[in-house]
Amino acid sequence: MSVTILVVDDEENARSYISDFLTSEGYEVICAANLEAARAQIAQDNADIILLDVQLPDGYGPDLLEETSKMEARPPIILITAHGDIDMAVDAMKNGAHDFLQKPIQFERLKTSIQRAQEIVAMRRELNHLRDQQRSELNFIVGKTPVMRTLVQHAQRAAQASVPVLITGETGTGKEVLARAIHQLSPRASKSFVGINCAAIQNTVLESELFGYEAGAFTGAQKRKHGLMEVADAGILFLDEISSMPVDMQAKLLRAIEEQAFHRVGGTSLVKVDVHILAASNRDLPTMIQAGTFREDLYYRLKVVDLEIPSLREHKEDIPALVGLFVQQNNQRMGLNISDISERTMQVLVQHNWPGNIRELRNVIERAMLFCDDALIDLPHLSPEFQHP
Repeated sequence: MSVTILVVDDEENARSYISDFLTSEGYEVICAANLEAARAQIAQDNADIILLDVQLPDGYGPDLLEETSKMEARPPIILITAHGDIDMAVDAMKNGAHDFLQKPIQFERLKTSIQRAQEIVAMRRELNHLRDQQRSELNFIVGKTPVMRTLVQHAQRAAQASVPVLITGETGTGKEVLARAIHQLSPRASKSFVGINCAAIQNTVLESELFGYEAGAFTGAQKRKHGLMEVADAGILFLDEISSMPVDMQAKLLRAIEEQAFHRVGGTSLVKVDVHILAASNRDLPTMIQAGTFREDLYYRLKVVDLEIPSLREHKEDIPALVGLFVQQNNQRMGLNISDISERTMQVLVQHNWPGNIRELRNVIERAMLFCDDALIDLPHLSPEFQHP
């Protein structure tokens, strides 16, 4: 991992001595002879780690601890002094110093301290990477319109609580993407996200898929199988197209959610889990309740938080931002360098009704980029139905 270390010391020999050692260890080093020069480097975000002398010609080195305390990612600061003041060392550590070294510096001690600081830098970079991924997921559903801003605010709140969430919306609006964004923003982000499409699994198989089964539970069950609810323990279970689940299975699911426990098919032992349930549907569940095809008690258990994603035609103002996002994503994935879209093409996209919602828009942009040989997407690059709107 590439790390830049800022060495702040007014003694030229000391700076050279430390700099040569750190360079030989593979670090990039920049030097400052006083606080003013150090502040300039920090302001430009040039330093990952700071080696800071205590006594400097233009001030007291530890003052930087307070000055940098409000930085979103303050570089780890290692103080260096020739005075060996233990009380000052204690105060410095309380104020956020990473470590405290005495002159003359022992290089093995310095090396160990730098390595520990490097671990902090690596962790922060990974967190920033994860945040970027989260923003990427959220950008798929986020727009500037009030309805989308409200949706995202509610999703962010729901992400912090382990309560059931019901996501509704037409096909292609991004229900699974919203579910994954909730997972990434939740305290369970490091745990499993397990999804199951209830409409894609035969009714007779759904129970064993969710709850698993014991060896000998039925013909062909030669050994125990862990169900998806068990696999998702401590994480999130996403039940897509929950409306397709048979009524008898709905009753079993409700009990499992209520008790956070279930029996495997053919089993007698109670399996306890801690699972955050997210469910999604593109059908009108209240109407299904009236028809007797969806349980009212399960419906209200699932919709502790109810997130309804609007159709794309309801927030067409967000189409330009979504187009920009898809162009950026496809450039990275397809190795392209497309940077713009013609005004007439954007006008056609905004006027389109988008029955397939965001998924349809994403596919249209991907197809246009496939047939685009320069940096500008134009009307001829779109599929034929867009040529004569």
